[in-house]
This record gives sequence, structure tokens and C-alpha cells, in this order.
Amino acid sequence: MNLPNKLTIIRIALVPFFMAAILINFPFHYLVALAIFGVASLTDMFDGKIARSRNLVTNFGKFSDPLADKILVLSTLLCFVQNGLCDAVIVVVVLFREFAVMSVRLMAASEGKVVGANIWGKVKTVTQIIAIIIIFVLQFSIELMNLGIIPINVYDIALISRAFFVIGEVVLWISTIFCIISGVIYLIDNREFISME
Repeated sequence: MNLPNKLTIIRIALVPFFMAAILINFPFHYLVALAIFGVASLTDMFDGKIARSRNLVTNFGKFSDPLADKILVLSTLLCFVQNGLCDAVIVVVVLFREFAVMSVRLMAASEGKVVGANIWGKVKTVTQIIAIIIIFVLQFSIELMNLGIIPINVYDIALISRAFFVIGEVVLWISTIFCIISGVIYLIDNREFISME
């Protein structure tokens, strides 16, 4: 297994630790989750660059890299739903898009062709990563306020928490719009593999 594929496997392997950091309430858990998420996101950036620069692009990589992205992002969004930080509708929309794209890939594979991600898929992933990082930073800020490290009145913390929730929802919906756009473009670009017969 080459280096880019190893980085992809590492990204998937980090997911349980990442989920535990979000869901288990311990001091600075959002900061820990952000650090793990940051490492996982870096593996996403480097595996593609290394694969292209060293001519190590493989069919396994074409399938596993986008799959690892989906596992990472969807795991995060589901944990956010669990913690009341994300609307479940966002997760449903993202899941629908990912299943649709995966179905096209499977249909293409049945004809012996491998369809990789396009630039819009990358834009979608980047906007999702940015939205997730923003939410981690906001939640970590709230934790610092609750611990008194950032001195804020208790009533103000409640208002700030509500404002941060709204900001989080806005950035997640922006990333979801890109998710929809990228999915539609992907389906149009690969409509040859979609047969009604």
C-alpha cells in the first residue's frame, strides 16, 4: 500500500477517537476534537497532492479518498446532531447527496470505469471542513466562558451561546448548499452511467 492510501486509512482510523472527543464531556474536549479533526483534514490535503506529484494515483485511492471524507464529515455532523449543534435536515441532505454520488460511482464501476471526484466535490469538502472548524472554535469559546477563563456574565453566556448556534447553523447551511450544487453537477456530468432501463 502506497503512502497516499496509508494517509487515507489513517484518516478513517482517527474517526472513533474524534467522535469520542466530541461526545464525551471532559475539559477542553472540543479543542481535542478540533486537533484530531485538523490532523485528519491534513491527511486529506496531503494524500491527494502526494498521489498526483509521485504518480501514485490508484483505483483504491479514487474510491477510498472520497469515502474517507464522507465518513469524517458525516460522523462529525451526526455528533453535532447528538450535541444539539446541527439540524438533522442538514445530515439528511448530505446523506442523500452522498448516496446519489456513490450510486453513480458503483454504476460506472459495473461498466469497468472509475469516476473520481471533480472540483465541485473538493469545494464541497473544503466548505464542510471550514464550517466544522468554525463550530469547534465557537464551542470551545463557550467552554472557556463557562469555566470562567473568559470572564463573561452568566446571562451574556446564554445569549452568546444562542448567537454561536445561529452562526454554526448558517455556516453549515452554506456548506450544504455547496453539497447540493456539487451533487447536481456530478450527476449531470456522469449522466451516461444513469440508466432507466
